[in-house]
Amino acid sequence: MKRGKLILVSIFGIIVVSLIFGGNYFYGEAVKRGVDVELHREATTVNADSSLEDQALLNEAKNWFNNQEMEILTITSYDGLELKAQYIKNEANTKKTVILAHGYRNVGNDMGKYAKMYYDEGFNVLIPDHRGHGESEGDYIGYGWHDRLDMLDWIDLSIRNGAESIILHGNSMGAALVLMVSGEKLPDEVKGIIADSGYTSVKEELKYQLKHLYGLPSFPILDVTSMITKIRAGYFFGEASAIEQVEKNTRPLFIIHGNADELVPTWMGEALYEAAGGEKELWMPENVGHTKAFDIYTEQFIEKVMDFVNRAIDE
Repeated sequence: MKRGKLILVSIFGIIVVSLIFGGNYFYGEAVKRGVDVELHREATTVNADSSLEDQALLNEAKNWFNNQEMEILTITSYDGLELKAQYIKNEANTKKTVILAHGYRNVGNDMGKYAKMYYDEGFNVLIPDHRGHGESEGDYIGYGWHDRLDMLDWIDLSIRNGAESIILHGNSMGAALVLMVSGEKLPDEVKGIIADSGYTSVKEELKYQLKHLYGLPSFPILDVTSMITKIRAGYFFGEASAIEQVEKNTRPLFIIHGNADELVPTWMGEALYEAAGGEKELWMPENVGHTKAFDIYTEQFIEKVMDFVNRAIDE
């Protein structure tokens, strides 16, 4: 009898140790700061072919950004991190600013292709590196949750620098970020929000990643990793919810989500749109993968986004 109990205790101990080991490994892959990661590898997607005109516009936008002289702005986060952003001041005496929010394990430069679109419409352009990315401090990735509080500080800095109309525009994790911040008390200067390929919640996105890209069940490894993330980074996956935040939104909202997105499934874009409060629009371009709408339908993207932006500011 004692031997049987000892065996059961040993088996239980092995399971617990294995789960802790697996959770820590998954934390390192999904949450810990770094550059090489398998969890969010690109899925194989179907993308429509862009026209020669769209390719030219895209290349022009990238080249324009690469030739800009950037001012570096710095803030200190609520928990003491030094966060940095690139800033392009419009040569026009403008009081409009766009804040571009990049995706998971990207950096601000990855949003640079959108800068010209806004600059041409008279916007100053602010492009932060989120905590745990690029030139900003932080040893973990917040998936937009803690970053939403950082975004409030970037908004405040923009207002202190004279901005009277602010647009928030995010891709992927950055889209979830701006959706998460939509549920906070925002100053009147924030006029509209654009979210391209955002996920409903961190828990749902990681659950999807494990099942559809790796064929792994989410239970119990995701729950263990969430607990480890709470201990090491200060949040549970379940609380980092864009869909709960966007229900409280009061700003004009434009959700973009390609209907061939395999990295953040298209149904998440639809669910976010259905849940969102306030005035809202949804664009689901055909045969477009994750965050590829601008690359494939550049001219149409610019027209749709700028039409939304101008209407949001004029309201």
